[in-house]
Amino acid sequence: MTSRHKETYSGVGVRLDSINVDDRVAAGFGDEWSRFDQSTLSATTQAEMFASYFANFPWSGLATGAVGADFGCGSGRWALRVAPRVGKLYCVDASPQALEVARRNLRGVENCEFICASVGNMPIAPKSLDFGYSLGVLHHIPDTAAGLASCVRTLKPGAPFLLYLYYRMENRPIWYRGLWSLTNALRGLISRLPKFPRYVASQMIASLVYWPLARAAGLAASLGIENRNFPLSFYADKPFYVMRTDALDRFGTRLEHRFSRPQMDALMRAVGLTNVSFNDQPPFWCAVGYRDTACAE
Repeated sequence: MTSRHKETYSGVGVRLDSINVDDRVAAGFGDEWSRFDQSTLSATTQAEMFASYFANFPWSGLATGAVGADFGCGSGRWALRVAPRVGKLYCVDASPQALEVARRNLRGVENCEFICASVGNMPIAPKSLDFGYSLGVLHHIPDTAAGLASCVRTLKPGAPFLLYLYYRMENRPIWYRGLWSLTNALRGLISRLPKFPRYVASQMIASLVYWPLARAAGLAASLGIENRNFPLSFYADKPFYVMRTDALDRFGTRLEHRFSRPQMDALMRAVGLTNVSFNDQPPFWCAVGYRDTACAE
């Protein structure tokens, strides 16, 4: 992991690392997005996934020509649908390989600017953005709080920020959390394998675990059976490609933090986001907060 000097975020005692990235994790995501660039997903699937993550984002509150940022843009799959709605979008990622995939997927989209940097070392001026979002990224960096604080610093007072962080399964039964603990131990082993064996192991899990459990959840739903607590029910109506992508994401990444809803709420408020609201539907947890208008920084 690379690290340099630290500074204190105004008023809340959060430590900001000017780099705040694990190079191995960034390289892993570069490999993931190169293998699964999302370009083959149907427009319907892309639209449905976008709607689930952005369900409570305040589009109507954005000014005409709004300028924002996708912090950890990966393949550019979210930026592809955000860019047409705004004036300018910064696509930020710490992986040059991932950013190249985003450039390819966003070719012809004239209002995107690409920045290869970690969230702790971005050349975006404080208080310059009308909105921002970071989906599935900040729980994969060494210091999630510092990373979020770095993103929030770029927002104008009152600007919205959409955040998705892995949840701690607190809304699941105890047996579900126990099963997750077993899979997490497996992740600890697989994520430390060399690149190709790691990929192969993740794809075996997608085929032998994700697909049958997801389709079982889908069958249950078609029969009118409540499937909320079926393992991997989120993928009940998702294509196998999504399962393959997420299996590599889940089992190929060695660094992850998880947050309960109260912890995520407290984290967002600590770095200067107010009026925090959560989407109570999967994926958990997605929340929107607004930069405090009283923030002095």
